[in-house]
Amino acid sequence: MLRKVILAVVVCIFGAVLAGCGGDDAVTSGGRLYDRWWTEAGVAEPAGDHPLWATRAGNDRSGATTWRCKECHGWDYLGAAGAYGPDNSHYTGFPGILGAAAGSPEALRAALASDDHDFSAMGDDALDDLVQFLREGMVDVSGLFGPDGSVIGGDIAAGERLFARSCASCHGADGREINFGDEAEPAYVSHVALDNPWEFAHKVLHGQPGSDPAMPGMFAEGWGADEVRDVVAFGQTLPTDYRPQGE
Repeated sequence: MLRKVILAVVVCIFGAVLAGCGGDDAVTSGGRLYDRWWTEAGVAEPAGDHPLWATRAGNDRSGATTWRCKECHGWDYLGAAGAYGPDNSHYTGFPGILGAAAGSPEALRAALASDDHDFSAMGDDALDDLVQFLREGMVDVSGLFGPDGSVIGGDIAAGERLFARSCASCHGADGREINFGDEAEPAYVSHVALDNPWEFAHKVLHGQPGSDPAMPGMFAEGWGADEVRDVVAFGQTLPTDYRPQGE
């Protein structure tokens, strides 16, 4: 019996290492679905505009982007009342969804698969994960950042320790090991933290769809608003100038 317990623990630890040393669960997968569901679910990119896109109040984007949950409801889940307000190019006028956390799984799933939302293409398992995220994974970050993206009350030193423990192995100690842009216009951890801390917070908590190696979602490790605020505060201190990878 003891041997079986030890084997189960070893398998669990090994699985976590393969997943990116951060573990994973339905909630963090749902968070990645909220970001770009077709990438996370491994299905075809949707064609045309989302059925509700014609009712938006602004935002001239089109195509697959309109199917991203975050494009309507924001990285802060506050929709028109949050960072994607009337002065933002992503403004749609759609409401926030923080209140969805109180909804029943059945009601949320029915709404996501309805003709209005039409997310059935992601598959049943993905729909279940997205419902889990909506009920459990939306961390309220509305009091963490000012309108200009500045951090309110963050602990930079604590953020540095968290970053060193959980992020630096891939992103480097200075956040410049992975360049999301190019040499002319680099995009590092620092740029995301400065330009869109709400996106930064979501991706820290739930990971990046389709990343290789897989980016673990720290929500599964118990991170919440305090940890996110501190890591963003530290991320905003990191350098933004180009550095060749590996140097």
